Amino acid sequence: MKQSLHIITGPTAVGKTEYALGYAQAHDAEIVSCDASLVYRGMDIGTAKPTHAELARVPHHLIDLCPVNEPYDIVAYVRDAQAAVEAIFRRGKSVVVTGGSGFYLKSFFAPVIDVVKVSDEVRAAVATLYEAEGLEGLLMDLRERSPAGFGNLDIKNPRRVLRALERCIASGKDLLTLQAEFAARPEPYGDCSKHYILLGRDKENLKQRVAHRADLMLQQGLIEEVEALLKLGLQANPSAASAIGYRETIAFLAGDMRREELLSSIVQNTLHLVKKQGTWFRTQIRQPDETVFF
Repeated sequence: MKQSLHIITGPTAVGKTEYALGYAQAHDAEIVSCDASLVYRGMDIGTAKPTHAELARVPHHLIDLCPVNEPYDIVAYVRDAQAAVEAIFRRGKSVVVTGGSGFYLKSFFAPVIDVVKVSDEVRAAVATLYEAEGLEGLLMDLRERSPAGFGNLDIKNPRRVLRALERCIASGKDLLTLQAEFAARPEPYGDCSKHYILLGRDKENLKQRVAHRADLMLQQGLIEEVEALLKLGLQANPSAASAIGYRETIAFLAGDMRREELLSSIVQNTLHLVKKQGTWFRTQIRQPDETVFF
């Protein structure tokens, strides 16, 4: 019998935490977090991290893994998620994966880690080319290395063109070959039975929930939380410092934003994230097995 992997996602503020808790209890499962900010200790209020009472209801994994001044990336997440899933299965339990971080979520459906190793020398050389000749210079070099075309590469995105050129130089292969090799890699957790649930709400209701959540965070002490995290080196970790709620509060504390602008800025940026999440779910993840609309 296949092991069961239940994947529950949806936009920010849709109600994933409570739904996943009830679902996990009903399916004798443990929860694996799929949230890029919950891995950091001390980022509690701004991430709407599950409370102690909620954490006590069901065993949780991949929460509070590292301090805020230490970066954590997709490579570390894939490694830690695989270890957590395997350990849960050994205990005879099912797994509920829940969260809204798109790339982390995708790692349960498709390969996301590049196996091509790029040296610091290659990265430096490509960066120098970009500084000197811009995006067109990168594309000119890439055309010489990939005369058959660029495949699905977004050639208007400098960051992706940078990475593509680095991979071609490091591997000695053209871009189409690299894309084909990546696409041919096996599906993660391919031996598991996966049930993918997408949560949703009416647009206006979700907007109200986003606004209420942001207001509640400020009432609960988000500003004080960020002040404490800054002393622990939050800004040394761009990924953590740029999380919504934190980057706006950092701007306020630095004098770059008025207090009366803080709430609306967090709400606006959260709604923008919600829109991006919706696009990601539609284009990067397969069709859900079940859609739950509150």
